[in-house]
Amino acid sequence: MNSQPSTDQAPGSRRVRLFAAWAGADVVSVLGSRLAALAIPWFVLTTTGSAGQTGLVVMAQLAPMVVTKFLAGPFLDRIGPARGASWLDVASAVVAAIIPTLHAMHLLTFPTLVALVTVLGALRGPADAGKYALVPEVARLSGQPLERVTGVAGTTERLASSVGAAGGGLLIAAAGAPNAIIATAAGFALSAALIGLVLRPHTNVPRKQTRGETNAPGAADARSYLGQLADGWSFVRREPVLRAIAVMVAATNMIDQAWVVVLVPVWATHHGHDSGSVGLAFGTMTASAIAGSLIAATVGARMPRLATYSAGYLLAGLPRFAVFALDPSMPVILTVLAIAGIGSGVLNPIISAVQFERTPAPLVSRVSSLVTAMAWVLMPFGGLLGAQLLDRLGLSGAFYALGAAYLLATLAPLVLPSFRAMNDRPSRALETVT
Repeated sequence: MNSQPSTDQAPGSRRVRLFAAWAGADVVSVLGSRLAALAIPWFVLTTTGSAGQTGLVVMAQLAPMVVTKFLAGPFLDRIGPARGASWLDVASAVVAAIIPTLHAMHLLTFPTLVALVTVLGALRGPADAGKYALVPEVARLSGQPLERVTGVAGTTERLASSVGAAGGGLLIAAAGAPNAIIATAAGFALSAALIGLVLRPHTNVPRKQTRGETNAPGAADARSYLGQLADGWSFVRREPVLRAIAVMVAATNMIDQAWVVVLVPVWATHHGHDSGSVGLAFGTMTASAIAGSLIAATVGARMPRLATYSAGYLLAGLPRFAVFALDPSMPVILTVLAIAGIGSGVLNPIISAVQFERTPAPLVSRVSSLVTAMAWVLMPFGGLLGAQLLDRLGLSGAFYALGAAYLLATLAPLVLPSFRAMNDRPSRALETVT
């Protein structure tokens, strides 16, 4: 018989503190990542003038991130997602700090930068997967419904993205791109402290299996690493709705990546805008997405999931590509981005709730890592796609082509039967062990 850890009877203040530690770690790590996502491509673009090299650097960071995220599940099961996330955040802080250090010493060559962002990407994959895999445990410890936790997580992530995008643009303009990465290192270090020192002592920890026991949650079983990985993949194969969501998000993530790291920065340089304008554009969209995430956190359990998911993608997709192609005044652009942000804000809480509801506790780390890796698998090619379209179609043509592709992807939930299962709410309870 399973028993609950003592934290289930902990005072409300402790539950709030544990939830706040996890949410805070997510905020500061996302904040650091967003700063790096702006600073590194902007640094390459402004120093080399090459959209191709900019896309290459982004790919160098994202490709290993996807690979290590795909492989991270059994590793996180063996040592525990909280421990893994904190260790990897420490390592990420060290690698990120090396970049501005080498720049200050005039030793930061382009090959060295590519190597460092490759290592950073390899660390961020399992680090982010570990924090994401903690969602069901955080819901249990805090006594909150799963959809409320995913909604609040979406809100805090969007808030961090908004601050990171707007503040990052201003910081880059004021201090230079390499120096802005110092804040990235600080964010990873703080995230490591919150997860490792505050949350980890209260979470379920891995334990050794007894003879005849299989798939113990959070435990390293007697099977090989690849065997454990195969267990997660077998489960994903049996869940058509998870596969459908992952494939759709993979396509839209690749298009989003082209928009973020290539097309919008090039639009800014072509039309005389600085990095502050880029930060304002990204910050406006992510700030309005907070409203969408708050809606999901407040009334998510009563929202028709499939209809809300489809509407959110339609609002977040084609209009923002078209508005940059048309290049109206900045207030018009910001208005369209604000509407798009509201649509995008409701998406991740819905996706996360569907995933965690359908995943048994023994497989949370493996399944969440695999599904996220599937959703991210095309992102490394986003920068290269944007650069190629830019060279072949010009700036406006590239915006229109990507907007049309985004629209086609967002129509999938309306025609594919597998998406209809999103409206089902399995009654399977979250499993817990000690």
